[in-house]
Amino acid sequence: MVSRNLQCIGAFLLPIFAIAASFDPFHQNQQPMGPMGAGGQVPFVPHEYVRFADVKRHCRSVLSSATELTFDANRANALMPELTFVKGDWHQDADAVPLMPFDGTDIAGDNTTAGSPEPLPLASFTLTHVDVARRGKTSLNVSGVLGVAISRNGTGPEMGHYVSPELKVWPGSTELKILFEGVYTETDDGESVLCMVGDALLPERGSDVSNPWEWAENTGRDNFQPPVTKDDKILLVLRYPKTLTLTTRAVRGELTSTNAKSEDAYFDAVHILSQLGAYSNYKFGSEEKLVDTACSPHPYRDDILGDGRGFYKGYSFCGILDRFTSEDVLAVVPNWGCNSTDTTCKRLGPFETDKSIEVTDGVFTDVGVVMQDVRCEQRNVQNAGGESTARVSAVFRAVPPWQHKYTAGKRTGLSGMTLSAEGVWRASTGQLCMVGCLGVGEKACHSRVCLYVQTTFTATRRSITVGQITSIDTGEHFPLTMKRTVHPTELWNRFGGVNGGGGGGGAPMSMAYNYTKVKKAGEFLRRSEPFDLGTVLAKSLLSYPRLAAGNLAADEVSLSNLADDLTLHVAAVPDPFPRERFDRPFFQLEVLSLGPLVGRTSLQQNTPLAASSSSTWQPVSTSASSPPTTTTTTTESSLLNVSAELSLSGEAYANVSRLFLEGVYNPMNGRMYLIGCRSIQASRQSFSTLKDVEDDGMDCSIEMRIEYPPTTARWLINPTAKVLIASTRDPTGDPLHFNTTSLQTLPIMYSEQRQDILSRRSVEGILRIATLAAAIAAEFTQLMYIKSNTDVMPYVSLVMLGVQAVGYSVPLITGAEALFARIAAGDGAAAAAAAPSYEVDKSTLYWTIDCVIKILILAAFLLTLRLGQKVWRSRIRMLTRSPLEPGRVPSDRKVLLYSSGVHLVGFTVILLAHYVSVYGRPVQHDDGSYYMDARGGTHALREWAVTLEEYVGMAQDFFLLPQVIGNVVWRINCKPLKKSYYAGITAVRLLPHLYDYVKAPAINPYFAEEYEFVNTSLDFYSRLGDVAIPVVAVALAAAVYVQQRWNYKIISKTVKTQQKNLQRLGSRVYERLPSMSSANFEAELVSGVNEGVGLRRDTSLS
Repeated sequence: MVSRNLQCIGAFLLPIFAIAASFDPFHQNQQPMGPMGAGGQVPFVPHEYVRFADVKRHCRSVLSSATELTFDANRANALMPELTFVKGDWHQDADAVPLMPFDGTDIAGDNTTAGSPEPLPLASFTLTHVDVARRGKTSLNVSGVLGVAISRNGTGPEMGHYVSPELKVWPGSTELKILFEGVYTETDDGESVLCMVGDALLPERGSDVSNPWEWAENTGRDNFQPPVTKDDKILLVLRYPKTLTLTTRAVRGELTSTNAKSEDAYFDAVHILSQLGAYSNYKFGSEEKLVDTACSPHPYRDDILGDGRGFYKGYSFCGILDRFTSEDVLAVVPNWGCNSTDTTCKRLGPFETDKSIEVTDGVFTDVGVVMQDVRCEQRNVQNAGGESTARVSAVFRAVPPWQHKYTAGKRTGLSGMTLSAEGVWRASTGQLCMVGCLGVGEKACHSRVCLYVQTTFTATRRSITVGQITSIDTGEHFPLTMKRTVHPTELWNRFGGVNGGGGGGGAPMSMAYNYTKVKKAGEFLRRSEPFDLGTVLAKSLLSYPRLAAGNLAADEVSLSNLADDLTLHVAAVPDPFPRERFDRPFFQLEVLSLGPLVGRTSLQQNTPLAASSSSTWQPVSTSASSPPTTTTTTTESSLLNVSAELSLSGEAYANVSRLFLEGVYNPMNGRMYLIGCRSIQASRQSFSTLKDVEDDGMDCSIEMRIEYPPTTARWLINPTAKVLIASTRDPTGDPLHFNTTSLQTLPIMYSEQRQDILSRRSVEGILRIATLAAAIAAEFTQLMYIKSNTDVMPYVSLVMLGVQAVGYSVPLITGAEALFARIAAGDGAAAAAAAPSYEVDKSTLYWTIDCVIKILILAAFLLTLRLGQKVWRSRIRMLTRSPLEPGRVPSDRKVLLYSSGVHLVGFTVILLAHYVSVYGRPVQHDDGSYYMDARGGTHALREWAVTLEEYVGMAQDFFLLPQVIGNVVWRINCKPLKKSYYAGITAVRLLPHLYDYVKAPAINPYFAEEYEFVNTSLDFYSRLGDVAIPVVAVALAAAVYVQQRWNYKIISKTVKTQQKNLQRLGSRVYERLPSMSSANFEAELVSGVNEGVGLRRDTSLS
């Protein structure tokens, strides 16, 4: 009965639970949507429009001028991204009641000095909701959020759909969020208008009218919360143009307070200025008259056009323009040629400059121009008589030195620092000519902008984009030249796959290089390489990076491979290596062109990625009478033209921090002779006094020589490159002269040497196997020796065997792979964190070698344990047979004590010597935890634990020390160690030092692969150590030999005359007796009994 009642109750409650589960008043289970909602719809934002009465009262004038809305729900949804803007400008009139405070204590001292970052007033608006369901005939209910900020670093408040009123104040930034609701309307004048009332938490004002926000002078203190006042009497009116054109792109707004002026929450009007964004379609052609006025006749003859050669004239201009100009910063070229008044020469073209730009005095150091909102429509004509054109619009924004370039690229405000432009690019000339309008309005369109994409480069022209802004009304300002210099890697990476505008069709862009400095480079070569027979013979035995023979396609790939080999990205050290501390520079040499090839190519491409479109390359010979050769007939002895770019870090190398290089490369001796060009940093007045200055203020009186290491004999020659940079100017009176710079790079590696790394690891793996096999053989002979000579068995030092056992066990326990574990190449800290090469670790050959090595290590370890076991048992047996004379049984206590004492003294001496050496070396890293050795390698400042680890490895090299001490303590007259054993193990331990001495210091600087045969973390490997350690080890082996040979003869001779006094091998108490418990019998060590009987084999210990 009870169960039936429960079933009835459950059946009754089940529908109720289902309804309750489906009820979602806050729409938490609604399908997630993107920024535009699911399927492009706006996301659901719960909102109740409760202030319609306030909106109707304050927006009466807006509603009265509204026209009927004719668009549908989809058009309403599109309003949200179209009416949203980010980081626009705002300002208040002078002497106005301010909206909010600003704490400028983030910069110490005077914040108004020229060059210091200025606070940026930024305004962002996001439309958060459009009430499509309840729209009126002339208006839509909308809501949004306005973020107003004063920020020195260019940040603004986080915007989104789910926000609340908020005020944040901290040193260097103030952010205010205001929530609005109101109406959207359209007018007959072509405007869209938002009129909304808002709620905010405004900063609370104090009683002092002159300083109402005294609390905002130190907002960085802990737990600071700004005092706020809730205010709902705020009105925002935003006006948007319905059509985006050259002169109608501005978004204007006004934020006002509807409070009485006497109230604390009152503030004067805030004027907002921004522009329509990427979601608005640009209408070309609306200002054709302005474009024609600025660009007729076409092309406009500016200072850049010249003969019209070397510019892009293909079918993919829009794609290239988008890749190289969108939000990229164009550097401003100084007004070197300006001979007008100071006011004209200091002016940044048509832009309204601030103090930070004026103080540059027309040099425009760190001043840039960024291109924003680039719109491009390609018009390709396929017929023979047609011309490919493109219509382009963009906004040019001047960037002062103190403003971050990324922040400038994201700003949308229109002001005297912005130039809106529209124009046409024509393939016949390669010129993009545009009319520019300063700020807002048609009346400000008095500038002409000409822009080019360069495809031919020289030593002084390395810019991909170059342009000039001139005045349509002659004389208003000096022509402003801009350029976008690109790094060679960026050049061909961005050019790869550039197609026609919009990504359809078009041929890849081709580049060319015009060598203009090879004649001077050839003279530099002839001065630097006088004929020397000895040098010729030495170089004839070595090989350097060179071209591979083959057909034309193969030559293109060979040129690309050689360019990769000649490209350097490596740390460097001064040459000669200084003893004082210094900062290690990073040396980057990127080859731009080699011979006729610009960029890189590969076997997969039918043509080079960036092959020269014009035959501008002609090899240079050391002989002036030598005929020029072509690419296909160039021999290995021919010189190759080369261009490159150098980047060198460090304050000490500021004069040569960036050089544009051009010259020749000699593959016979691996030397590159280059002429360098650098940009001049000088005042406008002093520029006229400088001599030998080339285009755009370039100093090309620089010579640079690079000596590459050979590709052969790399195991014997340190694979480092040597660099020499010198100025050819007069050192006495020329201000552009600088001291000669000599550098030596850390070890480098050529592309073909990657296989050599693998082969070297194979060779070293085989060496490890061979040495381990030799060690096992030596230990086996010792085992056989003590089996047949049981009387010497107790006199083998257990400490010596323990040292060897530790050497074998440590690699097995720690996972190292052999007796000689591998060492990480290059910087120790970096190599420890780097992962080894996947291909090497997964190779079957290396896996097999590692397995064999581990097996051999285990075998050597077990053999050593077996030797120790037999020695231990023999001593127990001797002690058992002479219990009344335990002192006659060899003991390792004193041996261990004396050996430990010797090693303790040695470790202390080495530790002191190490600290004396290290603290005289240059220290790297901010924490001073690393230093650099003479080879350029970086090492940790070795604490005692790390040095102890190395010393333990060295103690294994001196494994015979305990045996030498034991032979002295025990006064032996026998031969405990077989000659092949101690000589063989000594040779095995010293072979890594010999190998480390003759090989090159480094072979694998770029991978985390480790050396196979030398572990510098477990031993002292250096030039001194590789000599001193073998000398000491050989001396110990010689001592063992002398002790076992000469002491034995002397003692044996004495035994014949004084036999009773010199018997040391046994006790007088026991006689030699056969074993009663075994069929075998053991030789007992007893004096005075059976002296003439020979020693018998100890079969019980086998």
